[in-house]
Amino acid sequence: MNKLLLCAFALGLASTTQADNGNAFDPPVMGWSSWNTYRVNINDALIKKQADAMVQKGLKEAGYKYVNIDDGFFGYRDEHGVMQTHPERFPNGLKGVADHIHSLGLKAGIYSDGGSNTCGSIWDNDANGVGSGLYGHEHQDADLYFNKWGFDFIKIDYCGASQELSLDEEKRYTEIRRAIDKVAGNHVSINVCRWAFPGTWAKNIGCSWRISSDIRPEWKSVKYIIGKNLYLSAYAEGGHYNDMDMLEIGRGLKPEEEEVHFGMWCIMSSPLLIGCDLTSIPEASLKLLKNKELIALNQDPLGLQAYVVQHANEGYVLVKDIEQARGTTRAVALYNPSDSVCGFSVPLEILEMGGKVKMRDLVKQKDLPTVRGTLKRKLPPHSVLILRMTAEQRLEPTRYEAEWAYLPCFNDLGLRPKTILYAPMKEASGGMKISYLGGSTENHAEWSNVYSEKGGMYDMTIRYVPHADRKLEIKVNNEKSILLKDLTGTNNEPLASVTVRVCLKPGNNIVRMGSPYCWAPDIDCFTLQKTD
Repeated sequence: MNKLLLCAFALGLASTTQADNGNAFDPPVMGWSSWNTYRVNINDALIKKQADAMVQKGLKEAGYKYVNIDDGFFGYRDEHGVMQTHPERFPNGLKGVADHIHSLGLKAGIYSDGGSNTCGSIWDNDANGVGSGLYGHEHQDADLYFNKWGFDFIKIDYCGASQELSLDEEKRYTEIRRAIDKVAGNHVSINVCRWAFPGTWAKNIGCSWRISSDIRPEWKSVKYIIGKNLYLSAYAEGGHYNDMDMLEIGRGLKPEEEEVHFGMWCIMSSPLLIGCDLTSIPEASLKLLKNKELIALNQDPLGLQAYVVQHANEGYVLVKDIEQARGTTRAVALYNPSDSVCGFSVPLEILEMGGKVKMRDLVKQKDLPTVRGTLKRKLPPHSVLILRMTAEQRLEPTRYEAEWAYLPCFNDLGLRPKTILYAPMKEASGGMKISYLGGSTENHAEWSNVYSEKGGMYDMTIRYVPHADRKLEIKVNNEKSILLKDLTGTNNEPLASVTVRVCLKPGNNIVRMGSPYCWAPDIDCFTLQKTD
């Protein structure tokens, strides 16, 4: 094991966030959307009835405030290119519908596509969606939708832009964002609907971005979407969120599967857009959607997404701060996606919790016995235990997984080979590693919340996949860096380690790893041990 010195001088302040300073971020959007149940088969009376039901069922009081009209309202463009609504579905246009939604104290959302044709025109044979997208009509449609009709939110799909025209995502969405800002102002909320994590540029465009293909009312789909979002926590910050798609609560899932669905959407800070018919929603599903303790996790002012701290026996343990950054109260999920009973044994130190820890089951809304040392549970198939946990002491973390890192060059579009990604590796400490790191200055991994209570000198031990022709540069707080060259490892083991000595400031520190001019080794994790 090599031991090298890297000291970051204590210039400036440790990194902070807006939430650390007491200012709350905008929370994920909550409301209802027409697509899941009705697809393009919508009309003005139906939308108004759903808006009325949102109020009557107590959902507005619980925090749901958006009523979003998805694909299906399009009619045709007139001789001036102005969009007209569907003559049978919305014979009186959409302004009256938006006005009705607003009269209830709610907000109104609308839909379009980044290309010329909408998804409904391709997948639902709705001919009215042909030519109805934003492409070439950005300013015109923005004026109509937001100034004249008065909508507050727009979901921008990408069927016409990608499946037909293969347009560049970042360029196309940026053009639309600029057009909306110029015509209607930057108050309009945008959802980027590209069906996979599109790239870190999306935070400059929308309040949320889709990270998966469309949801369906079946367990396989819910499990798939949670899996897609398990390692994207670094990108949910500052009032911008990973969108796990609309909710299928009230559309046929088993009760325990609905608990997983809603609970994981809440703790992972996804937008909460109900997709069922609110006039006939089952009472148990409605009660779940109004669970104030779960909603509080989703709407928490820190705006954080839970991240995975343990993956064992087919189960996952996720955790996030709530209410106060680095406070003694955290939200924890024990998630069993498998088809059999799963046992959990969770050392409380990996949750950064010391002493006696109080627990409350947020799904059942009841207190549980306190725990010390290790949390042990067995969960049935397709189930989750979501906890609010309060410890006597918040511990300083000692391990940082590669899959927690922010990767500026990461996207999940699959358009290019050798794109940096989070990849499974059974020997890795959390079962994951970072692959295709390096090759350019910008293709690095960054951990922005490496915490030290008092600051000082630490031994940082990095676990990596040995490779003879790779190098690794490490930088702390943008100060001095060191380039590690001997990364071959020994005894043909799948993982090797190297230790460097670093100087951390009190509070959050930024650790960056990469290799500007060649590939870096795949990274598993790093650990910290104080030396003074």
